[in-house]
Amino acid sequence: MNIIIVGCGRVGSQLATLFSNGTDEVAVIDNNPASFASLGRTFEGQRIVGVGFDEDVLIEAGIEECDVLIAVTDIDNTNLMISEVGRKLYGVPHVLARLYNPDRESAYLQLGLDYVCGTTLVAEEMYAKVVAGHSSHVDTFGDFEVLRFAIDLSGFEEGALRVGDLESDHEVRIVVFERGDNTASSIPTADSMLYDGDIVMACVRKDLIEEFSHYMHS
Repeated sequence: MNIIIVGCGRVGSQLATLFSNGTDEVAVIDNNPASFASLGRTFEGQRIVGVGFDEDVLIEAGIEECDVLIAVTDIDNTNLMISEVGRKLYGVPHVLARLYNPDRESAYLQLGLDYVCGTTLVAEEMYAKVVAGHSSHVDTFGDFEVLRFAIDLSGFEEGALRVGDLESDHEVRIVVFERGDNTASSIPTADSMLYDGDIVMACVRKDLIEEFSHYMHS
């Protein structure tokens, strides 16, 4: 994979090291050249000095052939700008941003933005998402994956669907859901109703994820 990491702090440098230990092509962007010292002598990828949402800088880093763009600067708005440039201008298949303010999580989900929030094990979590190959990944259990996403029921009457019908038709288990207006989360019964935009945590068999993905807002 061709991977661009914007921000070479502790998380960015750790991610760059994780990916460069494999066969991936890695470019790291930071506006402070001194930050690259944290990469160590064994890092063989590109080190590019510049602003992460500057198109000339991104082109130098290889954005036009990029498979994964990861924004891990220390400013949420900067990470958002980088993500939007990567998604909307260059069509990068997997764009991932670090989010500091948890109050914005629901908004990011509604927009279909892939993100990791929090400071604990951020690099490992981002690494797992990229390896899984899709943005809703939370964890893996044998042949199953736990996914978290905003559910897309826009094609259903009144934008709603009964939990039992969704589970029986698609061999999925809805573990918990939260209304899109930030009401309390609930453990559903078969008769619980899901509405378009609800935040859902579900357990899905790996080989059915592609088929199930049309229920995920993007």
